[in-house]
Amino acid sequence: MLTQEDIKSIVASGEGYNAEFKIRVPAKVKDLSTEVCAFANAAGGVLLIGVDDNNNILGVRIDNNKRSAIQDSLHEINPHLQCPFYNVEVEGKSVWVIEVQSGFKKPYALSGAIYVRQGPNTQRITSVEQMRDFFQQSDRIYFDEGPCTDFNMSEDIDATFFEEFRNKAGLSSETSKEQIIYNLKLTYSQDVFKNGGVLFFGLAPEKIFEKAVIRCVAFEGLTNTQIIDDKIFGGPLMRQYQHAMQWLKSKLNVRYEIEGSGPRKEIWEIPETAFKESIINSLSHRDYYDKGARTTIELFSDRVEITNPGGLVSAISPEEFGTKSLSRNPLVFGLFERINMVEQIGTGINRIKEEISKAGLPVPEFKIKGMFSVVFHRKTYVFFEGEREETREKTFSRVREETKAENMENAKGESSTEIMIKNSEKTSEKTREKIIRLIKLYNTITAAELAIETGITEKGIEYNLTKLKKEKKIERIGGDKGGHWALVE
Repeated sequence: MLTQEDIKSIVASGEGYNAEFKIRVPAKVKDLSTEVCAFANAAGGVLLIGVDDNNNILGVRIDNNKRSAIQDSLHEINPHLQCPFYNVEVEGKSVWVIEVQSGFKKPYALSGAIYVRQGPNTQRITSVEQMRDFFQQSDRIYFDEGPCTDFNMSEDIDATFFEEFRNKAGLSSETSKEQIIYNLKLTYSQDVFKNGGVLFFGLAPEKIFEKAVIRCVAFEGLTNTQIIDDKIFGGPLMRQYQHAMQWLKSKLNVRYEIEGSGPRKEIWEIPETAFKESIINSLSHRDYYDKGARTTIELFSDRVEITNPGGLVSAISPEEFGTKSLSRNPLVFGLFERINMVEQIGTGINRIKEEISKAGLPVPEFKIKGMFSVVFHRKTYVFFEGEREETREKTFSRVREETKAENMENAKGESSTEIMIKNSEKTSEKTREKIIRLIKLYNTITAAELAIETGITEKGIEYNLTKLKKEKKIERIGGDKGGHWALVE
């Protein structure tokens, strides 16, 4: 049984994947049973009656008739589920508790329907056949609910990230780490962490689950024949997300808008929100049972592809894609939800499409069979007729030809002194426009490459770059090695 202190701690942590609050007994007592059924089909949880949505303990009185009605409704869950139902006095207020363990006979059904916990919400699925397939295919239950006996909580947990999570989730600094772990149902026992807890809080979960990483690969051109950068990011899932976003930012074109005295706004060539939704979805919904594949982000000159193991879960039909959500890893999904990394369930795909549409980009492609992938098409900067795969090379070639033609035109009928004067005027606005054009196309271009492409000296390039930076048209992000240029508007 939970104590007064246990309940205060759970209330302070707020509602989530493992906790549901009700201010009073609902008019339809069955509503309580659906929550219980959903907890049993997931990691278990606690339902508190007498607590409002703002985490205030108000207390509630439940007479014998209502108690009997609640217990009768709980008995309708099939197979039968033992759920302790009792009240606890918390600072003089009566809070009623229904404790639910993760069931051993999944799936559990109520009135012919199956309920599952998705983040802080309960979702109803009417097809028992689909749910049996989801829960029992190859005898698999939720991967993130499985026990991980190789994980040492005292040594292998990322203490720094755990405190970041505490702050982002708004959890009290007075609540102990052990109590938070208990409240979030991250363990089977005091010493055995669940797989989801390891993925989310482990220093190096990839040491236990080798493929639980993100691989980021950049290719030259449109095919995967020539790799120009290859990084693998491990650690807690949130760290993987952060590193992947930083990697993408360094590779894509990013410009800045400055309005008045306010902070500058970053504008990615492909909206940042679209990548956030896609990567978090990949980490939350991927099939971690698949030990032969990683989550991958592949960057080409014309597109970005994000792929993760596992297509749609069988409980969601292709027609329902984008309108329903059912995570393979609800514990992980619930932890992301607590730090506001996921929003309304089932709206992520539409949000991606909306952001892409606002940016004036082609509709993204979603592939939902076998591996799940999304393809984002990049803007291409074509300055003349030609094939897309030759855009960068032909653009560079055109800049060279333009420069050569200008030099020849300037040299007509002029003395060597006049030519020298003309050449010393390479700081013209037109030259700097070429530099901006090349940076826009290839934001990791070096001064030496700019010199080759524009036909002026590296010293002249440095002069122009300095002038463009003073005019706040470009800026350097990072150092000379590993950094990139960004356009400022």
